[in-house]
Amino acid sequence: MSYKNLNEFIERLESKGLLKRVSQFVDPHLEMTEIADRMAKSDGMALLFENSGTEFPVLMNAFASDERMCLSLGIENMDQPGKEMEALLKKISGPKGGLMDKLGLLGTLQSVSSWMPGKVKGKADCQQVVMKDPDLNRLPVLTCWPHDGGPFITLPVVHTVDAVTGSKNAGMYRMQVFGPQLCGMHWHLHKDSAKHFRGYKTLGKRMPVSVTLGGDPAYTYAATAPLPAQIEEMMLAGFLRKKKVELVKCLTNDLEVPADVDFVIEGYVDPMEDLILEGPFGDHTGYYSLADFYPRFHVTCITHRKNAVYPATIVGIPPMEDAWLGKATERIFLFPIRMSMLPEIVDMHMPAEGVFHNIVLLSIKKEYTGQASKVMNALWGAGQMMFNKVMVVLDEDCDLHNYSMVLKKIAENVAVGNDIYYSRGPADVLDHSSQDFAFGGKMGLDATKKEGVEVSYSPVNPEVFKELFSGDESVTIKSPTDAIPLLLVFLKKQNSQQIRSLHEKICAVKEGETIKFVVYCDYECRNLTPRELIWLAANHIDPSRDCFNYSNASGMTILGIDATVKIQGKDGFRREWPNPVVMDEKTVSGIDLKWDELGLGEFVSSPSAKYLGLVRGKGAVAGDPDNG
Repeated sequence: MSYKNLNEFIERLESKGLLKRVSQFVDPHLEMTEIADRMAKSDGMALLFENSGTEFPVLMNAFASDERMCLSLGIENMDQPGKEMEALLKKISGPKGGLMDKLGLLGTLQSVSSWMPGKVKGKADCQQVVMKDPDLNRLPVLTCWPHDGGPFITLPVVHTVDAVTGSKNAGMYRMQVFGPQLCGMHWHLHKDSAKHFRGYKTLGKRMPVSVTLGGDPAYTYAATAPLPAQIEEMMLAGFLRKKKVELVKCLTNDLEVPADVDFVIEGYVDPMEDLILEGPFGDHTGYYSLADFYPRFHVTCITHRKNAVYPATIVGIPPMEDAWLGKATERIFLFPIRMSMLPEIVDMHMPAEGVFHNIVLLSIKKEYTGQASKVMNALWGAGQMMFNKVMVVLDEDCDLHNYSMVLKKIAENVAVGNDIYYSRGPADVLDHSSQDFAFGGKMGLDATKKEGVEVSYSPVNPEVFKELFSGDESVTIKSPTDAIPLLLVFLKKQNSQQIRSLHEKICAVKEGETIKFVVYCDYECRNLTPRELIWLAANHIDPSRDCFNYSNASGMTILGIDATVKIQGKDGFRREWPNPVVMDEKTVSGIDLKWDELGLGEFVSSPSAKYLGLVRGKGAVAGDPDNG
């Protein structure tokens, strides 16, 4: 199903009772974020802020449920596009027998060709209104979090073309607004648009860039999808909506954009120009990505539809709206991975707590020893899977969405000394734990059953280990679940060596034979839920530095994981460490006071309240608690 514009999608949401209109003024500076965060974390509705202080309403939280994500793509369930893709590719690539089979193939190819992008002559709906003097300040651009470097466009589809090959890319890269006609262009080192930028720089040519907002939600999703460079995002959008994307030529550059979007921001990037300091920004990891230098995007024209709606999203501590975009990717791209690389894969799951790249769970049809290791290495070398930090491979009978079962299988099948693999490679630019920028460690757990090996384990009794630290209030020990032989140690860390010493003490206790894993966290994390601790630990570790084994007196190997904050210059860590993303108390109390008058339904308290204790210092960069 396709939508002729964003307003039609909004009408569909409203007809299903999935959208809340907010008629009173809500400030795009922090207030919209605070409301959307509460809604996203409480299974709340999509939000249409009708009074943004500008002429344009703001749509937020539109994708933040299974039902809304499916509605946005016109599908019945998340698995549907992947199954359709599988059937299509099998039909095209399979053996062709008689005449009817070949005629059927012609029909299939005709359907495929009908999804390829087309072109519109003259002006399109997205060009109904042309700003005489383009001014980004006329748009309700959000300042999302208190320590953000400024307002950011958060759902832009950035259109670029390779200067040599002519291949097109439509990616999603946040854009900080610095002035009426100036933005930062935050495309990461490994992204296709960044590659295009380097190509223009080599040629010494100015790079045309156009940014679109709104239109059919399929455009927004396609821009987030991890496609190979040779496949255009608008082709994927056409496949998803079962209708070609009509493209129109921009007014001030030669790029083409979807004709039915709400806004088009045209301009250029000059590779010869000095970069601009962009950020900080409260990012999807739940931490600030810190200020760095990125290209300048100069605006030459802004056009929009009549009755345009400005779409926006926020990211931060999960779960957030982007978790459902990630879930769609997980389901849609399972088959292509299985078909092109790893036919043994049965299922794949990226938990929200892993913020896309930190944690990946896989189930495989295992046929031989070492197959899990083969799968890990293949995926660590494939596309955006190269950013993965922790990968767990399980047998085909394990339900990856049943976390109790996953933990049980890890406990039963992982021998620490034999079944954990380490590697190093590219890291996500947003990963703050790696010792080096965009390069860090990876850890793989082979949690498949080993032939002829039976593993038993007993519940961990944390009381036994508490005696080691009797009277020391700076250490708290817990065991979160009987499903896995895991000990959690919360401490006021003085230095990294302190954790190694604690690990040695714990392993020396006779009852330590029941443990496989010990995770060390900062003391202020002791009241977080297990899922929140998974989010925090996955963010805080570089496996090549922070995971270490120790064998106890019985020869059992116990894995220690240092999931504490690393302080620059104190732990041998060379980079600045960011603070978690939380809202300021003034904004929280302001929304508390006017919640009822905004008509938002049953009161929802601020999610930020429980994370305030994790913040060190007053800015985006975490401070050293020992230095105030």
